[in-house]
Amino acid sequence: MSELPSTILSVAVQVAYPNFRLDVNLNESLDGTVGLFGPSGSGKSTLLRVIAGLEPLALGTIGFGDERWQDSAVQRNVPPHHRPVGYVFQRARLFPHLSVEGNLEFAHSRGSRASDIDAKEEVIVAMNLGSLLSRDVDGLSGGETQRVALARTLVSGPKILLLDEPLAALDVRAKNDIFPYLEALPARFGIPSLFVSHSVHEMVRLAEKVIALDEGRVTAVGGASEILGGALYAGHALPFEPVSILNVTVSGHLPDLRLTQVLFGDQQLTVPEMSTVVKGDQARLSVSAADIVIATSYPENLSVRNVLFGTVGQIIEMPGSAFAMVTVDVGGTPLKARITREAVKDLGLERGGPAYALIKTAIFDHRG
Repeated sequence: MSELPSTILSVAVQVAYPNFRLDVNLNESLDGTVGLFGPSGSGKSTLLRVIAGLEPLALGTIGFGDERWQDSAVQRNVPPHHRPVGYVFQRARLFPHLSVEGNLEFAHSRGSRASDIDAKEEVIVAMNLGSLLSRDVDGLSGGETQRVALARTLVSGPKILLLDEPLAALDVRAKNDIFPYLEALPARFGIPSLFVSHSVHEMVRLAEKVIALDEGRVTAVGGASEILGGALYAGHALPFEPVSILNVTVSGHLPDLRLTQVLFGDQQLTVPEMSTVVKGDQARLSVSAADIVIATSYPENLSVRNVLFGTVGQIIEMPGSAFAMVTVDVGGTPLKARITREAVKDLGLERGGPAYALIKTAIFDHRG
């Protein structure tokens, strides 16, 4: 049996601008979709451009697997069109004078899969583009445009995908339409992806591992639950609203009410209808810290439907604010709640004490 190709991305680069400096050291395995996450201006898109060879001021080394794309010490710098990188931008940048099929054929004829007709057809099927091939790209919806852009990148035969906020220009409906295609990429094509976003919920839905950037530097690398739950930022001001990730089992549907019932451990939750799952499926939910309310006794006569019992874990006062981040441990899973310091005091919350976590909103983010 042949060994799988290495997916280790090694980056040690610096890029200096008048008002910004990127200084990144990474040596990470890219399995599936890896999130590149951080606030606006943190250097996410710049790092993708560096990897793609589009930043002429970048100094240092870049390698992927057994290939070395840049080594400034020996003046090695593989040009962008010779790097096996697929780049999908926020704006699709399709050729307006070509049809959908023409855009795909242009990329296919110039890529590493130029002679592989079956690979091209597989991409068309996977992206559900059969009915769009004859269409002019100017007449496509936002979601269709991004699907074509993604397909055009795939048919070129890249070894790594760089996805630079591909959902940012889409409305909610278009995002929901394209999410399943992005989720299916790793299993369908076996190509690792670096996915850029400053949306916590997009990260939860697509990434298992997250690389956090801030002010041009890597601040943390870890699992989505660790990074997006703020576990690696304890005691520091967070540049985002933390989320709690709940791995649940679908237990049934209430079609008349457009609701789905799930089990989190032995406790039941009811969430807005999850039409793509059936009883017994595993799923992943995310809950923002601002959408969890804490009570010390079981609440009654409330519109909030979902209540989980647990024990108080950490209580961390958030610097420079009136809030504290309180962790409620529910069956070994930490749920983060952002409440006021006054509420912590009035409720008498202390580590190890009983608590009820009231979940106002839970988002279905991932099918297990």
